[in-house]
Amino acid sequence: MLSRRLIVAGVVAAVLLPSLSASASHTPPNPAGETLRALAQRHGLYVGTAVNMDALQDPAESRYRELASTEFNTVTAENVMKWEALQKEKNGPYDFTEADKLIDFARKNRQKVRGHVLVWHNQVPEWLGKGVKDGSISKTELRAILERHVKTVVSHFRGKIWQWDVVNEAVTDPWDSPPSGITYRPTPAAGAGDNQVFWADHLGPGYIADAFRWARSADPQALLFYNDYNLEAFGDEGPMDKVQFVYNMTKNLRAQGVPIDGVGSQGHLSTQYGNYSAFQIRDALDKFAGLGVATAYTEVDVRSQRTPAVEAGDTKEINPRLQGSAFNYSALLQGCLMSRKCLSFTVWGFTDRYQWTNDWEFGGEGRTGLAAIYDTNYNPKHAYQSMRADLATAGAPYVQPRIPQKPKR
Repeated sequence: MLSRRLIVAGVVAAVLLPSLSASASHTPPNPAGETLRALAQRHGLYVGTAVNMDALQDPAESRYRELASTEFNTVTAENVMKWEALQKEKNGPYDFTEADKLIDFARKNRQKVRGHVLVWHNQVPEWLGKGVKDGSISKTELRAILERHVKTVVSHFRGKIWQWDVVNEAVTDPWDSPPSGITYRPTPAAGAGDNQVFWADHLGPGYIADAFRWARSADPQALLFYNDYNLEAFGDEGPMDKVQFVYNMTKNLRAQGVPIDGVGSQGHLSTQYGNYSAFQIRDALDKFAGLGVATAYTEVDVRSQRTPAVEAGDTKEINPRLQGSAFNYSALLQGCLMSRKCLSFTVWGFTDRYQWTNDWEFGGEGRTGLAAIYDTNYNPKHAYQSMRADLATAGAPYVQPRIPQKPKR
C-alpha cells in the first residue's frame, strides 16, 4: 500500500507537469527584433539622438527619417537651436523655423525634446563676437543681450522642451588650466567662438547662476542642465580633476538656490584611450545624484583614428576599433542604467553618414571617424547591438526604473 505522502506527491506532480512543460516550451520575445526605444522603455529610460535637419528633410534620406522616428524616444537639435542659427543680426528677429520643424517632428513621433543650447562660447552670432571684440558691445549691454536671448528662446519653446542645456562647457580642461587647478581661465582672446571662457571673462562666473534663473523664469516645467565633456568618471578628486570641479560648482549653485536640475555628461570618447568601466561611470553619476540633481548622457559618440589602413579598408585594423567603440558605448549605457537618476542617453548623430567627428581633427589624433552606432549605409554596428543587448538583459536588482525628476524652484 502506497503511503499517503507518496500519493499526495504524485497528485502534485501531475498538476505541475503540464504547467512546467508549457513554461519550458514557451519562446520568450526576441529582443533582436526590438528598437532601442522599446527596450529602454522597460527601464523608464529615454534613448535619443541629435538630429541633422538637412538630412531629416532630404527627400533622398527616407532611411534617416525612419530610424530617427522609430529607434529613439527623445531628440536633440544638432545645430538649429544654437544662437548663430536663430538670430543673424543684432537687433533682428529670431528665426525659429527650422527648430520648430524639429519640435513638430518630435510631436508626431511621440518623442521628448532636449533643448541645445542656450549659453555657449561657440556658435554664437558673428555680430556678437565682433561687437565684444571691437568694444561696441559693453559688458553691461552684453549681460542684457544674454538675458534677452535666454528668455526669448526658452519662452518660445515653453512647454515643448523636456531638458534644456542651459550652460555648456563653461569649465576648462586640466591641461589648459594653471597649476593651481581648474578655473575660469582668462585667455588673451576676446572674441566669442575662440575662447572657452568668453562669458566668464566678460561677465564673471556669476553668469552661470543668472542663466539658470532666467531660464527658470521663462519655463517653470523644463529640467535645466549644466552640460560638459570629460565628465565620465572622477579622477583623484583633487584640484586638477575636472569632474570634481563641476561637482563642487553644482553643489555651490544648489546651495545658492540656483534652479539647476541636472548635469549632462556629453560622452565623447575615443577608442585610442583607456576610458572607463561601467562601475566608474555609475559611481560618478550617483555622486552627482547625491546632490539632488538628475543626470544624462547627452552627446555620446566614440571616434576612432582614420589611419591609412582604416582609410584603405583594412579589416584587421577596423574591426578592433569597432569592437572598442562597442565596449565604450556599452560601458556608458550600463553606468547610466545602474544610476536611477540618469534619465536619458543621447547619441550625437546615429549614422557615420552625418557625424561631426568626420570633419574634425582632434589634437594628437588627426582625422577621426567611425563614431556612430550605424555605418554610412545605415547598417547597425557592434555598438548598436551592444546597446540593444544591454537594454534587453538589464534588470533588478542592479537596474531599477528611473526616478522621475521635478524642476527645482
